[in-house]
Amino acid sequence: MEYSILAGRDRISLNNGMDLRLLSALEVLQARREAGELAREDRERALCSNACLLARALEKSEDHTPVFPNGRAVLAALTVEEIAALARKWSEFKRENDPELG
Repeated sequence: MEYSILAGRDRISLNNGMDLRLLSALEVLQARREAGELAREDRERALCSNACLLARALEKSEDHTPVFPNGRAVLAALTVEEIAALARKWSEFKRENDPELG
């Protein structure tokens, strides 16, 4: 997503050379579909969903390229706790900067 029409900001710096950015509706759908393919059991769905979301939302600050190519790469590189913390940070950022209509 290049910009958001309503959001105050569309990305935040993690102060480590990486940013989290808001995702378009299409990117969220793609992340959900990828997570559905990765999760073999219902109890795995939340972790896989967060990993797939982060694969799209986590970018290098310098050139805005993805840090990870896909959710599987996120699962291979990060711990469960790291994925949960980054997903929580993204969710808070989204809530603060992507206002609801109405």
